[in-house]
Amino acid sequence: MARLAQTAGLTDVQQEILSTVRDFVDKEIIPVATELEHRDEYPQQIVDGLKELGLFGLMIPEEYGGLGESLLTYALCVEEIARGWMSVSGIINTHFIVAYMLKQHGTQEQKDHFLPRMALGETRGAFSMSEPALGSDVSAISSKAVKDGDEYVLNGQKMWLTNGGSSSLVAVLVKSDEGHPEGTAPHKSMTTFLVEKEPGFGEVCPGLTIPGKIDKMGYKGVDTTELIMDGLRIPANRVLGGETGRGFYQMMDGVEVGRVNVAARGCGVAQRAFELGVSYAQQRHTFGKPIAQHQAIQFKLAEMATKVEAAHAMMVNAARKKDSGERNDLEAGMAKYLASEYCKEVVEDAFRIHGGYGFSKEYEIERLYREAPMLLIGEGTAEIQKMIIGRRLLEEYRFQG
Repeated sequence: MARLAQTAGLTDVQQEILSTVRDFVDKEIIPVATELEHRDEYPQQIVDGLKELGLFGLMIPEEYGGLGESLLTYALCVEEIARGWMSVSGIINTHFIVAYMLKQHGTQEQKDHFLPRMALGETRGAFSMSEPALGSDVSAISSKAVKDGDEYVLNGQKMWLTNGGSSSLVAVLVKSDEGHPEGTAPHKSMTTFLVEKEPGFGEVCPGLTIPGKIDKMGYKGVDTTELIMDGLRIPANRVLGGETGRGFYQMMDGVEVGRVNVAARGCGVAQRAFELGVSYAQQRHTFGKPIAQHQAIQFKLAEMATKVEAAHAMMVNAARKKDSGERNDLEAGMAKYLASEYCKEVVEDAFRIHGGYGFSKEYEIERLYREAPMLLIGEGTAEIQKMIIGRRLLEEYRFQG
């Protein structure tokens, strides 16, 4: 076990889970990740292996067939998986956000219907807030739901769905005017709908189209898509929690979990970049000695290791705060911001250590160099995190004068 990014106070069960996941990553993910990534190929064999390990049910309560583990356990597993290939952690992240939202906010019927199949990985989740004309400004959502008898009719276009094609359940946030008079604050007139569909592309159910995969610079393998609703009819019992107007709060609760996940991904990718950098520095010789013996490279390694350690500590703190039942938006925002920024810096330093070979697709660091930027924008940009952090700090340290 490496010296960096250790977590104190884990139970025997947590240590066993993490050991199993790390072993799986080393044997089943790292050897094939770069080849699959270059082909932009969905890692079906890896996903099947994660199902067998029970990871799709990691945080789902035992009564629904899951392992009932904490957010901390999940985040540490994500860190290990992202160390192998960040795209794989994306496949399970959106699934978990939907499962978490169901567990926290779903009706009993919704929990009974979805969670056992989600725990087995048979039903796979995706969630959708963003739209083509908006990024972080969730209040500007224009997709709409209109009530029609015992159903709602949904129209609009959504963007950036991770698992948009491979999922069979999508939590979709739209505006719903029912019971919300003109002038209601935008965040109080949003509803989350649980949309069931067939996996795949094209028209996946009447009124719902997944056009195809968006071609991306990095974060390949996992399918990122649009979602187009044109007269999509959803029964009223598929409003998350059974009550309209609660969607924004439900989604933000899920995003807090997602931000801890993105922090964990940043930690995992940074760890792998450090491993690649420190290994290469001891093998590559210049001026008659390994470059690791040159002070310039030792300084880089020192900075990289310190950033790996600091990001991991903040991520663990944010996860533990959420597990304790406390509000963690400040800690999750800080962890996501720091881990993603440090990840970019550690990856770039590892890239520099590799010299010209870092630019070659034969070397793993080239893939990491293209993947790290996604963390700067996923689950809210760095700038949005700083806004959240700043506002929360002003709440906590309000001037009394």
